Amino acid sequence: MTSIWWLCWRESSRRACRVGIVDPPARLVKDRATTNPEVSVTELNHITIRGHALEYRLLPGRRPEGPVIVLLHEGLGSVGLWRDFPEALAAATGCSLLVWSRYGFGGSDPLGEPRTARYLHEEALEALPELLDRLGIERPLLVGHSDGATIALLHAALAERPIAGLVAMAPHVFVEEISLAGIRAAGKAFFEGDLAGRMARYHRDAEATFRGWHDIWLSAAFRDWNIEDCLPNITAPVLLIQGDDDEYGTMAQIDAIEAGVSGPCRRLDLPGCGHTPHRERAAEVLAAVTAFIDDCAPIGKDDQRGD
Repeated sequence: MTSIWWLCWRESSRRACRVGIVDPPARLVKDRATTNPEVSVTELNHITIRGHALEYRLLPGRRPEGPVIVLLHEGLGSVGLWRDFPEALAAATGCSLLVWSRYGFGGSDPLGEPRTARYLHEEALEALPELLDRLGIERPLLVGHSDGATIALLHAALAERPIAGLVAMAPHVFVEEISLAGIRAAGKAFFEGDLAGRMARYHRDAEATFRGWHDIWLSAAFRDWNIEDCLPNITAPVLLIQGDDDEYGTMAQIDAIEAGVSGPCRRLDLPGCGHTPHRERAAEVLAAVTAFIDDCAPIGKDDQRGD
């Protein structure tokens, strides 16, 4: 069984825990397999990973035998920018869920230096493993969006750690011109439009967050970035979700992943959908992810690894 704090709260009537409802004061309830008494699910917590304070939330599940879902946000995302998707996904699947903001995003420590062309590898192979270990999460089910989907793929391929499976929404495994054009358009919206003000509602340092994504993707050092060579290492089950109207990538991305991975792979192609399937086509995404997790649960009991 996955080792994690099953965190919940009790009303005075001692009713069972419920997903997605916050009734303060919160109370921690320990599962017999857990080890960390300092985590609350009803509020944002902070944890130091690789020397940086990161914000995160844990949502409790009603399926102790199921995998813990770990959400990995997009290149300008955060805990808050997932909006109601974490609660909806936890409720639909019955699984416990971790949602967090990486270094430089949301309420986590602001970015203090330019990103390098290996920033996605660093998140996948250094930050994510440390976070999972600190929270006692074993064999997670990774659900990533955009940059977060790429981090999930890299973790599955190279971290040599067991996972139950991964869901990649609008992933990137190589640089496309459409991606660069979308990022240039975002730059115009940030520096000349209202994107900076909108981002400031969700990030402690909106300009550092934006430049950390925008500048490295448009740099010469990133132009030849490609992770297709590591895809055959992925043997864990994969669900690919992609809209054909995505302003940051084409169906060629998931075609390459489907052709490259060594384990079972399924895909959900969404006609007319843009870069955020979990918001634009929420019902279809929730149904597909729920069915995928149901199929992954027995696989998670074997020593299935993403290597």
